[in-house]
Amino acid sequence: MNAAVRIKKGAGRSLKAGGAWIYDNEIDTISGSYENGDLVTVEDFDGYCLGTGFINDQSTLTVRMMSRKKDAVIDRAWIHDRVKDCIAYRQRTVDMSSCRLIFGEADFLPGIVVDKFSDVLVVQSLALGIDRMKLDIIEECRSQLAALGMPIRGVYERSDAKVRRQEGLPLVKGFIGEPFDTKVEIVENDVHYMVDVEDGQKTGFFLDQKYNRKSIWPLCRDASVLDCFTHTGSFALNAAAAGAREVTGVDASELAVEQARENAQLNGFSDRVTFLCEDVFELLPKLEAEGKKYDVVILDPPAFTKSRNSVKNAIKGYREINLRGMKLVKDGGYLCTCSCSHFMTPELFTKTIGQAAMNVHKRLRQVEYRTQAPDHPILWTSEEMESYYLKFYIFQVYDVR
Repeated sequence: MNAAVRIKKGAGRSLKAGGAWIYDNEIDTISGSYENGDLVTVEDFDGYCLGTGFINDQSTLTVRMMSRKKDAVIDRAWIHDRVKDCIAYRQRTVDMSSCRLIFGEADFLPGIVVDKFSDVLVVQSLALGIDRMKLDIIEECRSQLAALGMPIRGVYERSDAKVRRQEGLPLVKGFIGEPFDTKVEIVENDVHYMVDVEDGQKTGFFLDQKYNRKSIWPLCRDASVLDCFTHTGSFALNAAAAGAREVTGVDASELAVEQARENAQLNGFSDRVTFLCEDVFELLPKLEAEGKKYDVVILDPPAFTKSRNSVKNAIKGYREINLRGMKLVKDGGYLCTCSCSHFMTPELFTKTIGQAAMNVHKRLRQVEYRTQAPDHPILWTSEEMESYYLKFYIFQVYDVR
């Protein structure tokens, strides 16, 4: 490490509150020689050492912190210890048959995600510095899991997110090591799924809703259920597993719907679960016009906003689907509603749901509020809390009385 990054006086507030990022406009000087992706020392304006991170001056997110310890040695032994901590935490907190093994900054390994689907790992690397350490991280995951009786038969890379271009990195997708069948069967909450790690969204399956899916079980016994934005059918299949008498799942992706139908067949639920390939925003008014009513309506949309600039439009989208969903709930029935956008804050999401209820003259009784599963830990840093993104409400819905 030859270079040192010194931040401006008064800058780095998020960093000092526990965050992992330093932006270009927070940097005063960079002294010494370096190449992008190298480790650098980070100093406060007065020269006080704040730790070690890797640098990329092609990105507005210029430094990602690896350690807050002075003179930290970031080597294979350091990586071993970090991966060991990740695994030990998940042994305590989640079912590890399928889980997020490494969650980037929240696991103190910035810019990398590793998901475990049964005996397969899927890796997504999003930053130049961590990309150089990727193979060592994967090898540590494999060897440590094998030592715990969880051998891994293959690794697939899904570093195909467009954000890599901001780091000057190409989009990469393919096997790390020997090829294998990329259709992987997993079991979550006693429900079986075929996960497509090659062509599924992101790393193939959304593990963050694991325990939220389980939380709907008591509501779904002998119920009629509408699952909107069903993707590969996860909430719909949990409703069926809980004993729902009829379930309808809706998604705009034909590929997702096809996979959802295969998953229903895999679980023996095809007689009670129907999947439709339709636009939810167009379908809900049609169902309302037909006089349809459900005991449980589930809204699990994709992120309507991925930046602060589009929050206003996102609010309109969340308000629209929630008021439409409320209209389709039987009096005294249940609405399960989510937002997976970090920029749709808990306060803003709550306010938007309240506005939707007021607009359609419904009263809401909160049953439960949940966030992402523990294998997607929320690192308390500052007001931003970038790792806190999933909001999940369950409400009982009443006509105004």
